[in-house]
Amino acid sequence: MKKVPKAAANLLLNYFTNDPLPRLPKLLTLAESLDRGHLRTNKIRRLREILMNENGNWHLFVKKLAEEVDPKCLKKLVECFFVNSMLDGIPLAHDLAEKYDTNIPWVILMDPTSACNLSCVGCWAAEYGHQYNLSYELLDSIIRQGKEIGIHFYIFSGGEPLVRKKDILRLCHAHQDCYFFAFTNGTLVDDDFCQELRKLGNFALAFSIEGDREATDFRRGEGTYQKVIEAMDRMKAHKLFFGYSACYHHYNTENVISDEFVDDMIARGCRYAWYFTYIPIGKSARTDLLVTPEQRAYMYRRINEVRATKPLFGMDFWNDGQYAYGCVAGGKRYFHINAAGDVEPCAFIHYSNVNIHDVSLMEALRSPIFMQYRRRQPFNENPLRPCPLLDNPEILVDMVKKSGAKSTDMEAPEDVEELCAKTWEAARKWAPVAEKIRPRPKATQTIGQTAQASGQSAQPSTQPPTPPSA
Repeated sequence: MKKVPKAAANLLLNYFTNDPLPRLPKLLTLAESLDRGHLRTNKIRRLREILMNENGNWHLFVKKLAEEVDPKCLKKLVECFFVNSMLDGIPLAHDLAEKYDTNIPWVILMDPTSACNLSCVGCWAAEYGHQYNLSYELLDSIIRQGKEIGIHFYIFSGGEPLVRKKDILRLCHAHQDCYFFAFTNGTLVDDDFCQELRKLGNFALAFSIEGDREATDFRRGEGTYQKVIEAMDRMKAHKLFFGYSACYHHYNTENVISDEFVDDMIARGCRYAWYFTYIPIGKSARTDLLVTPEQRAYMYRRINEVRATKPLFGMDFWNDGQYAYGCVAGGKRYFHINAAGDVEPCAFIHYSNVNIHDVSLMEALRSPIFMQYRRRQPFNENPLRPCPLLDNPEILVDMVKKSGAKSTDMEAPEDVEELCAKTWEAARKWAPVAEKIRPRPKATQTIGQTAQASGQSAQPSTQPPTPPSA
């Protein structure tokens, strides 16, 4: 497979980092010419329509990027994330996935450590302690293997990944052709760290925050909100690219997506937002934190309103299933390696057949639980019911049992039926609400038919889940 010509890539980078707004038409024309196989031509053309609307929020988004983010950071974002990952990496990964009949993702999520300096309510990592770490050498090996199969995007979670910030910065320096990202509580971000980020250019952060001061300190501890705000102010002063990550649950959903909160995050310099709904992982997990169907529907409506009206790239890990054709886990778009090295299909699905200390990356992607995901995705024809745990628990139970995957919970191994017992009722109640608000495709082809046309033997569910005891 041919890579994007270096001269064309450099031209694209210069267009974007030097006064980008007047050059947007030429930039997008160039991007379209670099789209080998025309896999994203329609999306690029649609992007042109959106960005060229001078009264639109996305035109303002690009304007703020150009004014407030260091040019080197923007250049590395385009070079690593768009050219190396999307234009070069994704076509290579697609070809290899077809050749070897396996999912090859766009991004790998890794936990450098289980250690964390906070103990947040409802977070399984709070129970794991400090005993698990992936060595620098192993992290480096995973990235080198990943680049060989087209993966140029790596996300760090934990634990608190910045407990290992020296090693992470070393990785960013060693792999300047990759883009790196971390979910962080923000308490370890100081001026020296910000200066390193600006020098490297290829590392962005998402600050975990739960809404206003009261909502954030409720889950993360007194004083945490103020520390996050101080870290954001520091990042903005250093002209860095960053955003926020929010877990919405029963007690903060309306707060964390309110105009007041979102506008404040934008004013503080956030350019993107990742929203995740609460999942009851671990034997002592609180089920009262699960959102109601009405709250999840409200979040679906609000995230689309935010994207349509505000200069912020917002994403909802569950409610954006329509854009990813269902669940993105199991290597379809991403997978997770925990701090002990267990290779899991998802950060929220703690079951595995293999450990990265013992197998190669490609062997891990072909392990039984991953192949179950490949054969069964999408799990539901309604893209608003994408998750095998939260929306289709009967399918997760079946996949884990058929694959022989074992619990990787570091505190107390949990049988998959015990885990899914916490979500059966939520899944049952969400199903009719999701059906009412589901996006109807313009074409007659269903998601299941799309999956089958691409070689997957998907048999998505259409009915509300029924517990085994029913």
